[in-house]
Amino acid sequence: MDTKSERLRDACELAAQAFRKLDHTEFDEIIEKLDFCIGSYNFDKNPIGLVEYGYKAFEMLKEIKKNHPRKVSKALLSALEDNLT
Repeated sequence: MDTKSERLRDACELAAQAFRKLDHTEFDEIIEKLDFCIGSYNFDKNPIGLVEYGYKAFEMLKEIKKNHPRKVSKALLSALEDNLT
């Protein structure tokens, strides 16, 4: 079953991968939070952490895209936005 929460989990996984590819220590905390929330969701199916850190990741990635448009895909931003609303 492909629920909105599962799609949000997948989008958060993609966001964590995008932050890893940027390879900068300032993103370590958001990567850790996303990884924790993904694991927590997989365990208890409660998406509250995914929503909280999904929003934070979305805002951070939008800012990165402004200055470095090729480093963040539109598809990733759309996946986060569509599943957070």
